[in-house]
Amino acid sequence: MQTFTECIPCFERQIEKLAAMIAGEDHQLQQQIQTQCRDIIHATDTNHPPPELAARIYAQAAEISGQNDFFAQHKHTANTQVLNLLPVLKKQIQTSPDPLLTALRFSLIANYIDVGVDGEFDWEAALNQEKAQERMQGYTTLRQLLESVRTRIMILGDNAGEIGMDTLLVKELQKLGAEVSYVVRGAPILNDATLEDARFVGMDRLCRVISSGVDSPGTILSRCDPEFLEELYATQIVISKGQGNFEALHGRLPGVFFALKVKCPVVAGLTGFPVRTSVFDQLRTY
Repeated sequence: MQTFTECIPCFERQIEKLAAMIAGEDHQLQQQIQTQCRDIIHATDTNHPPPELAARIYAQAAEISGQNDFFAQHKHTANTQVLNLLPVLKKQIQTSPDPLLTALRFSLIANYIDVGVDGEFDWEAALNQEKAQERMQGYTTLRQLLESVRTRIMILGDNAGEIGMDTLLVKELQKLGAEVSYVVRGAPILNDATLEDARFVGMDRLCRVISSGVDSPGTILSRCDPEFLEELYATQIVISKGQGNFEALHGRLPGVFFALKVKCPVVAGLTGFPVRTSVFDQLRTY
């Protein structure tokens, strides 16, 4: 998708929060970050997807501050908390009438929480809410593909924390005979999962983990490593996790299954689903 005019205020709010987080009480540094990052917004070609703009903004903030991984502690906390939850959630999946669908629902919940979750979070209530708000038109197609032949599946990962939950999804896909590869970002950006996060949650011991090479919060094809792109185009089933990957790939990668929580009116308009809807669909109509 392109960067719409409606996206700009959201980026401006992100820049304010980022500058405050980085600079603290250093108001001069805050102002410098805000000014230079806003200049990037005005100089960006809006035909590019929002994750392209985000990558440039965070690269500029990193250059100014001398920092790189702004969300390192946040990611560690999210990964740790999700790992502690997995034994209980695994039992819920095992007793479910459709374990794969339940694992997919948990994966979507972890995506929209987008922060570390603790033991007080009511996963049963969240699962019931997920069922009420979901549009899973692509699920029947996925099951048919899984049952027809031995299938290669590539999952384009999104956030830290969520990647721990995705280990349950990978296991259910493997039980159905799928050969799964899991894709992470090539460099730290926001709270997105990298190879370090994959190792921390044990994803690399479960399936093949590869890097897309991108330093953006979405799999922007023009920023991907050529070797990754070759494998991407050769994979039978691609599952794209999260709104950032949707923004990067919508209209650019035919046949992909999008698994995301609709978080803003722009994406709601593109998908045809209301904000807060959980979607698993190929969204063939662009």
